[in-house]
Amino acid sequence: MVKLTMVARVTDGLPLAEGLDDGRDLNDAEFYKQQAKAVFKNLTKGHNEASRMSIETGPYVFHYIIEGRVCYLTMCDRAYPKKLAFQYLEDLKNEFERVNGNQIETAARPYAFIKFDTFIQKTKKLYLDTRTQRNLAKLNDELYEVHQIMTRNVQEVLGVGEKLDQVSQMSSRLTSESRIYADKARDLNRQAFIRKWAPVAIVFGVVFLLFWVRKKIW
Repeated sequence: MVKLTMVARVTDGLPLAEGLDDGRDLNDAEFYKQQAKAVFKNLTKGHNEASRMSIETGPYVFHYIIEGRVCYLTMCDRAYPKKLAFQYLEDLKNEFERVNGNQIETAARPYAFIKFDTFIQKTKKLYLDTRTQRNLAKLNDELYEVHQIMTRNVQEVLGVGEKLDQVSQMSSRLTSESRIYADKARDLNRQAFIRKWAPVAIVFGVVFLLFWVRKKIW
């Protein structure tokens, strides 16, 4: 059964639409919505390059597809057929592109296409019962395969993003520290050079001065 449905722009993670009735019969609905937003955030950073993926989280699974810089995501029970979940997302994608395609890039506020909820709710009802003739036909459609779509764990997906952030921060810190070290090394080399040659320069200076004074006297 479909539990949550969210649509977001991949370039910046801006939420575009959402199923308004989603999560009413779901414990910890807000927790899973935050996880979905974390997935969107990872996608904006390019941490997950797959255009289709399933992500296991507790008793549920997130499924998403990315098309035209938009991510269509749903969360279903683990027992819900993967094939139906992705066909549900395909239906949403086709309608969203048809109705809002030329406005996606210019949308500036969250949930600019909130009216799309009407189509989400109508389509969700069609996929509610997996035993209807319509859905059984979709399950038996050999032309639509989902076996190649990767399934991962949510901790793994979000953890990768966190680790990459840490690596990036560490890299920036090391670069900054290496610059500071290089500057200090140059200062130390300069000081060592001065300490080494300053006495020689002073001696030569004194000799030259004495020679000049003596020449002036004579």
